[in-house]
Amino acid sequence: MPNKRTFRLVTLGAAAILLLSACSSSASTPAASAGGGGASMDALIAAAKAEGNLTTIALPHSWCNYGELLTNFASKYGIKINELNPDGSSQQELDAITANKTNKGPAAPDVVDIGLGLVTNAKTQGLITPYKVAAWNDIPASAKDADGYWYGDYYGVLSFEVNTSVVKNEPKDWSDLLKADYKNQVALAGDPTGSNQAISAVWAAALANGGSLDNAQPGLDWFKKLRDTGNLRKGVVLNVASVQKGECPISLVYDFDGFAKRDATGLPLKVIVPQDATVGMLFAQYISAAAPHPNAAKVAIDFFFSDEGQVLLAQGYAHPSRKVALPPEFAANMLPDSAYGKIHFPSGLPAFSAAIKKIADGWNAIVSQ
Repeated sequence: MPNKRTFRLVTLGAAAILLLSACSSSASTPAASAGGGGASMDALIAAAKAEGNLTTIALPHSWCNYGELLTNFASKYGIKINELNPDGSSQQELDAITANKTNKGPAAPDVVDIGLGLVTNAKTQGLITPYKVAAWNDIPASAKDADGYWYGDYYGVLSFEVNTSVVKNEPKDWSDLLKADYKNQVALAGDPTGSNQAISAVWAAALANGGSLDNAQPGLDWFKKLRDTGNLRKGVVLNVASVQKGECPISLVYDFDGFAKRDATGLPLKVIVPQDATVGMLFAQYISAAAPHPNAAKVAIDFFFSDEGQVLLAQGYAHPSRKVALPPEFAANMLPDSAYGKIHFPSGLPAFSAAIKKIADGWNAIVSQ
């Protein structure tokens, strides 16, 4: 678990989140049940405790301080947590729900935390139970679905994580990564067919090379160049263990993930936001339509969006979506606001999801060559 830390709210956070466009609501969508306080919340908590369990998926403890978040939730409510596939991708989370639609056993997730771009498919496929959390009114309208199908509680900024004990000349932008200095040193977090971080890396490379949020082809072309130079590292799983072993000298990850790996490994890891362009990505939470423990899932989502939950996420270096009072002493461990100058946030979820499919298809074409 990461060391206890404090955080100062990056001023671009709330404003940048507002650049996102929420899914349009539909008159035919079922009404979301609502979180709240008083007797209704007491009854919900009692029902959650009666269920006694919560099944999560793809929540590594070092990711946004989820280890402490889950521990505090379990302790506060006396609910046991069953954690599935902690290092799984966003797509694997959706696959697990689809595969367990009729299964109420331990392999069926209750709550999901995925990259924003995959939310549209989950909604249209009927994988989500709508629910409006207790803090609903405090979440920016553009960071939630109007009908309560999903809500984003934090975002990350795609960055370079550099092991300065291995890499002597630090890359400053995307063009630097093509240099011969970085032979077999640049690692992706999975690949863009299922990893949200990898998708963001392709998008950021596109923006730095004449592309746009609607045209990621320049990013795919750039990664082909990276592969052809021999700089793209293959066959390595990007996690704390591989970073600790020195297998990932340069990792393309969200800033909060880079800071967490720095703390977990004790290595001289430096987080660098590319100077030419990068992407900010909102992460969305929702409750599975097939949740075995629906009441525990609602209480968990409420906890994630509470003041306590948002601060715990911020202590894991995530940028929280709600404006909550955060301790100020964290600035020394973070990048200055000036480092976050050229961030682009995807807008328009249906178009965003379609563009992600084009990235995945384009990636397959690259790796098959």
